[in-house]
Amino acid sequence: MCRLFGLHAGGHRVHATFWLLGAPDSLSEQSRRQPDGAGIGIFTSLGAPIVSRQAESAWHGRTFERAARDFTSSTFLAHVRYSSASKASVANTHPFEQDGRLFAHNGVCRGLELLDERLQRLGAASLVRGQTDSERIFALITAETRRSHGDVARGITAALGWIIDTLPLYSLNMIITTPDHLWALRYPETNELYVLERTAGDPAGQDQLDARSSRIRAHFPDLARYPGVVIASEVMDSEAGWRLLGPGEMVCIGPDLIVESSKPFPSSPAFPLALSNLGRHAVSQRPD
Repeated sequence: MCRLFGLHAGGHRVHATFWLLGAPDSLSEQSRRQPDGAGIGIFTSLGAPIVSRQAESAWHGRTFERAARDFTSSTFLAHVRYSSASKASVANTHPFEQDGRLFAHNGVCRGLELLDERLQRLGAASLVRGQTDSERIFALITAETRRSHGDVARGITAALGWIIDTLPLYSLNMIITTPDHLWALRYPETNELYVLERTAGDPAGQDQLDARSSRIRAHFPDLARYPGVVIASEVMDSEAGWRLLGPGEMVCIGPDLIVESSKPFPSSPAFPLALSNLGRHAVSQRPD
């Protein structure tokens, strides 16, 4: 299953060290089903997005697996990809960047010919450079955000509402980041997505955030002094505050780090897909 990780540090630019793909366990302890790429997205002090992506799996290209990679930003977005259909390439590797925003997705959406027609009608087909359903979903969000005069929440609601009503869908779990906002959605209930709200100087002793899974490790020493909010596909440390987002729950986190929650979509898509409907691509959505 693809891994999502997002963090908002409020008004503070904080330092982080990431290890992807092989962290923190050795590859021999992991599934032989290896990822099809990984990427990290941040923003400069002037608000410009920077994306670092690698298309190869850990068995073929070890750059991410071996190296500790250092970043400074107020928001962060990391993704480890398991392909459901499209090939491993940089163009198909998350996060994607459009209109100064970053996007990563975990799930499967079918009916891409209808989505392409929709993008064409909205003048957004040129935003898509790869073959993934994820980049197309992001392009539709971008198109609807433009039509909403830059209101990202309205753009998300309009774009995903159309997808939920129109296309066969397994999961739309996603994170979008800007320099000062983070949006996340768990939809419907097929894949998990968690939120952790941290205060500065956590009384449990977990002062420095050291989030670990079998695919992503992210260490934030500055979060011993500053609060932050984490969104992740799985619980990544022993802190007690992790909360599973409800099915259909969308959260918006701004510079004040208040987690605003809503449920703007129907409880189930019009054309739900089960894991058994995904055929050979089901492996991309199974936990490993």
